[in-house]
Amino acid sequence: MATGRSRQSRFAQWAVRMLQFPYWLARTLQPVALLPVAYASDGLISTHRHAFLDDPAFQRAYQRGVRALGGQDFYYCQWRVHIGLWAAASASELDGDFIECGVNYGFLSSAVMEFLDWDRLGKTFYLLDTFAGVDPRFITAGERRAGALKKSQRHLRDGFYVSSVDSVRANFAQWRNQRIIVGAVPETLDQVDARAVAFLHIDMNCAPPEVAALRFFWPRLSPGALVLLDDYAYRGFEEQRLAMNALACELGVPICALPTGQGLLIKPA
Repeated sequence: MATGRSRQSRFAQWAVRMLQFPYWLARTLQPVALLPVAYASDGLISTHRHAFLDDPAFQRAYQRGVRALGGQDFYYCQWRVHIGLWAAASASELDGDFIECGVNYGFLSSAVMEFLDWDRLGKTFYLLDTFAGVDPRFITAGERRAGALKKSQRHLRDGFYVSSVDSVRANFAQWRNQRIIVGAVPETLDQVDARAVAFLHIDMNCAPPEVAALRFFWPRLSPGALVLLDDYAYRGFEEQRLAMNALACELGVPICALPTGQGLLIKPA
């Protein structure tokens, strides 16, 4: 049985590497076309400068995120992490704790904590997840028809989704000021006792808990607090985008769609 899972995992990682081929081709052909060398990965091809890739602090943070994945990068999302680190660094100057709803292995949050030398800030990082994939009780009918539940189950089998909190606890044991909360959002939201929130990252691949998280934490967000939505503009997550747009309209704030697929909003002063 374990051998079968290992074979599935190896095949899934091979498939991810194959998905990187168009980006490799873009990077290779750019010099031939006498254009600037392109950044090409994670749904984004750009000829603009991406000097952050050469920043030693970024490199250390990104590799710490990869370490959370077990040492094998199957995300290839440097620019997305760059946005996350910028948002987290900006939020570090504000009053309040950090929250991530949808942690998985802890890729982005590990990178953030490494980048900010986390324990020196005196903030707590709350990490909420089922650590067992999408909870079928909270997906919409449209998401179910689109195969969200089957996709989650496949990712659990292939190792793209963490299937136990134990490895996650071991990963975050490096830092004191963190709290892992196991269970489904919105049921676990009241376990977060943060008085104020400076940074909120939402990545649950499911519209209802994402909306519930933003609605719940909105009154606690400090003026200028940053909210990063991982899948807002990503293809295949239309229900999340529409649901977040409706909530943002209700709250009276705009969401900025980013070419990384993320969405960004800022709590007004």
